[in-house]
Amino acid sequence: MSLGSQIAWDDTVLPFQLDRSAIRGRIVRLDGVLENVLAQHRYPPEIEALVAEAALLTALIGQTIKLRWKLSLQVRGDGPARLIATDYYAPAEDGAPAWVRAYASFDADRLEPRADPFGQIGKGYFAILIDQGRDMVPYQGITPISGGSLSACAETYFAQSEQLPTRFALSFGRKQLPGRTEGWRGGGVMLQLMPEASTPAASEGGSGHDGLMQADDILEGDEAEDWTRANTLLDTVEDPELIGPQVQPTELLVRLFHEERPRVFEPQPVQFGCTCSEDRVRQSLSIYSAKDLAHMTTDDGIVTADCQFCGAHYEMDPATLGFDAEKGPDAGR
Repeated sequence: MSLGSQIAWDDTVLPFQLDRSAIRGRIVRLDGVLENVLAQHRYPPEIEALVAEAALLTALIGQTIKLRWKLSLQVRGDGPARLIATDYYAPAEDGAPAWVRAYASFDADRLEPRADPFGQIGKGYFAILIDQGRDMVPYQGITPISGGSLSACAETYFAQSEQLPTRFALSFGRKQLPGRTEGWRGGGVMLQLMPEASTPAASEGGSGHDGLMQADDILEGDEAEDWTRANTLLDTVEDPELIGPQVQPTELLVRLFHEERPRVFEPQPVQFGCTCSEDRVRQSLSIYSAKDLAHMTTDDGIVTADCQFCGAHYEMDPATLGFDAEKGPDAGR
């Protein structure tokens, strides 16, 4: 297999369906996306791991939803890792790539070196927010932090909020391919019972931590048997198979699920992207008065702003900012 064919699947999400089981799924491969997301910041290893896992989850989840604009994943906790935030922007047109961006906010002094990254979050919540654009009411679903990983939190979210049995298997890290510099690579598989096959959950609570719903609380009969069989097969996957690039996603599907009659659909390209701009920064500063802006002005007489996602740096004249400037010379007429 040539290197070109190996990396052809980088930064893609491949949708598939297991026809025998009424289970849909996605395989994700991210290399340039993860590299660009993490290159914007010098995160400690524990934070890098959380951001990488969240970015993979976001690419997988975003591709399963009929999305007009944006899906966001947010993890907030009371531990050193205060916030992990990601966005998935739907393709602007057929054939165009989706955009993924991510960042983290953390207390460096409170981090525990070489400790479990998930443990740095503490108590908090895992949220998925869906914004379909203008004239549409945003949707938000929240579940508590639990389960030992962000993947487990996402599985609980789908069981609790959507009553959809869902499973994630992810792997990521820094790798070096022949003839290429070392960089971040990540990959994963998502399995989900198709919505029309899902059974409504019981109302008395679930078997998970603090009574949260789990897949076993939703399924019964043939559906439970199909779900168990598919998950048992996914349990056999190895990290190199998830990350690639030696094993292509289509090959991985055959290795894992050939007896489940897998069927693939058109892959979705993904790239790192950000929607920040000077106009957006100006709009966000339009709520401030001249007095407020004076506190934000540097000794050089400028107001600066940095995008937390992509690191873009903006410098602006405070006289052109704030709600007074927004009103303009014709204000009050």
